[in-house]
Amino acid sequence: MIAKLTGILDDSGPDWAVIDVGGVGYQVQASARTLASLGHRGDRVVVHTELQVSESDMRLIGFASAGERAWFRLLTVVQGVGSKVALAILSALTVEEVQRACAAGDAAMIARANGVGPKLASRIVNELKDKAGGLAGLGPGAGITGDVAALSPGSISGDAVSALQNLGFKPATAAAAVAGAIEQLGEAAPLGDVVRVALKRATG
Repeated sequence: MIAKLTGILDDSGPDWAVIDVGGVGYQVQASARTLASLGHRGDRVVVHTELQVSESDMRLIGFASAGERAWFRLLTVVQGVGSKVALAILSALTVEEVQRACAAGDAAMIARANGVGPKLASRIVNELKDKAGGLAGLGPGAGITGDVAALSPGSISGDAVSALQNLGFKPATAAAAVAGAIEQLGEAAPLGDVVRVALKRATG
């Protein structure tokens, strides 16, 4: 599976971008916030990705962070939320706002997104409330312990901790689980493997 692209922003449109990786152009669909964060044509970019395959289609979804990708995965588990709706939510709201809305049961905030009616918004917050409950009121960096703060943003460990926090785990729990996963797998382990093992530790 393609988990991350590092290359040059070759082109972009309203809901997509083309990333040139060694002369191969990968077209990714993305939220408006991710597209805005990529910068200008010719800039070097790093995009976390999710490959979706169906009988009639194959698409690559791009994200500015592992945390945004984690929330995309959570949102698309909810019945009635496909990739288009999930990206619309992540275009209208920051990851922190989605966390707060789900934790507080604020369906009206989720309903700000295009194509999300009150009924679907209520279903989303009801189904994801437990996963975001520990994050209500937390802003970026709030409540982070020294161990978490020591993890550099953009590193495998930092991205893994961010992914677990975005799934509803408290900073200290996420940091401990990721540290254990890296100790088990080694520092060269891929991000996806680290997150998978850390999730097992955090929920075990």
